[in-house]
Amino acid sequence: MKLKHFEHYDGYRFLLTFENGEVKEADLADLIGQHVSLDALNTARIDPEWGCLEFNDGRVDIEPKTLYRYVTGGRYKEVA
Repeated sequence: MKLKHFEHYDGYRFLLTFENGEVKEADLADLIGQHVSLDALNTARIDPEWGCLEFNDGRVDIEPKTLYRYVTGGRYKEVA
């Protein structure tokens, strides 16, 4: 489930839009807080090929499936 768009709010809070049209607000502190400082959150971007959320010029990324599971509480079923 690729990430299509995001908006960064305060702290580690993001509004995420996935390719299926779902929009989720999430605090990503538990997921990336040890790897991305608050000052580096402005480096966030979407990898156009993979749909990952990346930080620090791609040195830190979140795989789309992982991000989707995290923000939906683990509900992800891949359709072949």
